[in-house]
Amino acid sequence: MLIRDALPSEMTKVGDIRVAAYLAGNHLDPSSGYETRLRTLGADGIGDVLLAVEAGAILGTIMLQPWPAAGEVVTGPGEAEIRALAVAPSAQRGGVGSALLMAIIERARFREVRHLVLLTQPDMTAARSIYKRAGFVRLPERDFSPRPESPLLAYGMRLPAAG
Repeated sequence: MLIRDALPSEMTKVGDIRVAAYLAGNHLDPSSGYETRLRTLGADGIGDVLLAVEAGAILGTIMLQPWPAAGEVVTGPGEAEIRALAVAPSAQRGGVGSALLMAIIERARFREVRHLVLLTQPDMTAARSIYKRAGFVRLPERDFSPRPESPLLAYGMRLPAAG
């Protein structure tokens, strides 16, 4: 498996994988309007979109979005948000998500991010397990609800200064 930057020409496929993964896990309410956002995150060139690729097939994706372009969970310079970790349903539970997370943490270090943060749905137990194993801790003071019935749990990880 190779992890690399997504090409602009691959962003439609990235959106398809995100939506398929969220739908397969029952994490996407069609009435929320979030499908459009999932499909377009990173297409504007703001942030880093990484892909896991094997034998020419995209297995998964993850995004690093820096302040000030990141979402509500990011509070200032030196912080960045991990967004839209998604693994194709056929590739789930094979280590793709963990590999993508490790790669985006390294990218954040390269970008001199000091604090990585993310939001996840309470029912995304597999993703939350990956985040906890990687060293992310809960940040309940940064939890966010875009809609009353859609609470999002915040997690964060401090990164050491480049030495």
